Amino acid sequence: MQLYCPSLTAYKRLPTLEVKVGDLLIGNNHPIRIQTMTTTDTMDTAGTVAQAIRCIEAGAELVRITAPSKSEAENLLPIKNELRKRGYHTPLVADIHFTPNAAEIAARIVEKVRVNPGNYVDKKKFETLVYTDTEYAEEIERIRDRFTPLVNICKEYGTAMRIGTNHGSLSDRIMSRYGDTPMGMVESAMEFLRIAGDLNYHNIVLSMKSSNPQVMVQAYRLLVHTMQQELGHCYPLHLGVTEAGDGEDGRIKSAIGIGALLEDGVGDTIRVSLTEDPEFELPVCRDLVKRYTNREGHAPILSIDKPPYSPFEYKRRETIAVDNIGGKQVPVVVADFGGIKNVQPNDLEAIGYHYDADTDKWNIADQAADYIFTEQVLPFALPGTLKVITPYETWLQATDKEKYFPYLTQEAYLGTGKRSAVLNVIDTDSGKPLTSTLLQKLKTDTTAVLCIVATENKHAMPEVRRMLMTLMEQQVANPVILLSSSTHTEVDDRLLQYAIETGALLLDGFGDGIGLGINYTQQRSLQDLARINPVAFGILQATRTRISKTEYISCPSCGRTLFDLQETTAKIRAVTNHLKGVKIAIMGCIVNGPGEMADADFGYVGSGVGKITLYRGKEVVKRGLNSEVAVTELINLIKENGMWVETQAN
Repeated sequence: MQLYCPSLTAYKRLPTLEVKVGDLLIGNNHPIRIQTMTTTDTMDTAGTVAQAIRCIEAGAELVRITAPSKSEAENLLPIKNELRKRGYHTPLVADIHFTPNAAEIAARIVEKVRVNPGNYVDKKKFETLVYTDTEYAEEIERIRDRFTPLVNICKEYGTAMRIGTNHGSLSDRIMSRYGDTPMGMVESAMEFLRIAGDLNYHNIVLSMKSSNPQVMVQAYRLLVHTMQQELGHCYPLHLGVTEAGDGEDGRIKSAIGIGALLEDGVGDTIRVSLTEDPEFELPVCRDLVKRYTNREGHAPILSIDKPPYSPFEYKRRETIAVDNIGGKQVPVVVADFGGIKNVQPNDLEAIGYHYDADTDKWNIADQAADYIFTEQVLPFALPGTLKVITPYETWLQATDKEKYFPYLTQEAYLGTGKRSAVLNVIDTDSGKPLTSTLLQKLKTDTTAVLCIVATENKHAMPEVRRMLMTLMEQQVANPVILLSSSTHTEVDDRLLQYAIETGALLLDGFGDGIGLGINYTQQRSLQDLARINPVAFGILQATRTRISKTEYISCPSCGRTLFDLQETTAKIRAVTNHLKGVKIAIMGCIVNGPGEMADADFGYVGSGVGKITLYRGKEVVKRGLNSEVAVTELINLIKENGMWVETQAN
């Protein structure tokens, strides 16, 4: 066991206990299960049944339904009966937060209940509490008294349970002792797990969800480590990035968080939480899972006993600065124009540079690539911030050595010949070991940047990670550009590959730049580049390594949601998407917050039918607003706090 997984270099599923949910088996090397959650009002039996059927037919192996009160919990029975009557036997999961009584009802009806330790017994008022050890032990006994009846019911009825910690709803008690940390998340779950273990109940799945993939990944790793150390075994894990958002951003964020763990064999069931209809979550889940169906038997990777970094906390690999790459600078984006002939000024619009021929001026977007790779010397002057990486022979022909930099093979780099005095990019294949000669030269070269190209190894990300660990072991501090090149013809498959192969490394502090490419027989186009460029910036944004746009923390909606979440998210996005670096949380209700919004600057939260409460950070600013004026009031709040800027059109 290497800290949190069987191996950092050889793909192998993490051994976990087997959990039975109805007729479905989870863990113990069974297939990774996919699931989703209904968004209908649970009291709407017909609507919930219809949506559950759509989800099941889209591939859901479990369907979760919210049960915020006793009445919704009781209505799970007619929902279940109707589904069974129609021939659908997919296990149902009741989602419980504040109401233990509802959980005890639901556990007698459905195959699984989900409880959130942060608000199942404890309350959250953002108060700092001080306990003696004796007082803290008394609090644990209070939890034991309230939690034991549910455990006994689950044992009697054969009901499974998910102990689902959420980063945004850690209790004041946990926050006061452990802080808003992955350790606090783990301890919140372990308190409930210990009680269940004392009662000899083990039909349990655990989750550690956060809207921040960095926190989420660290928490799952720490949970595995803690279970191994304390229990000697692991319970199955349900993976998910909560409040991931919608569209491309939601998919990128989910792929990075879930994929980073699946790459190391961690995870037994997943959900992709999108602010979209739930049936649209399932294709993304399937695409994620299929990446690992034939992962065993990959090309071997040099093993390692212990990584030279901590996987439980973020620390960026220390590097020297080479021009604008590495050091304390944000990661750069390299756009791959390789294979595109006769590049003209207007072609750069695909990567964020708009050329106005009438004024002969450039307009540069917030998501403009920093470098392009091309095989040609461009026949026009480049925008002020854009630079070119080009093959060595082409670079020799370029007259502008301040804008053009050579891309060299390792053999060429180690040979003789002219070099850039500023930046030399070295092609490095992750499947080939770094020679001692290369490593020694790099240590004294302040102009060298490595471009690590993932090979066709099925286990590509760990192979690149192993090479990066070698650089750390050998104390080589040159910056690294991560290159992911996809052979997939489907845009969705490419998106997930890019997000996982580069995002998982960025979460561990690796990478001073990324480049995303296409590698298949069909000629790439400017349209491909226009699609890929925002993906690169989306990956950097999701990993919190470079902020280039507004960030939205929006939940996927459920039966608790008090307004049309998709419509409202679109409305808020339309008027705020130019606010670079501003984080806005859009929440249907408050069960996963306001702690989930602690990382956000502003929160827009449903607090009643047609009523909205606005937050600044954790603080309630305006309560009970009519939903018709709430978006305008949100804009006013942003303006009052000095974070509003007018769009160029205005």
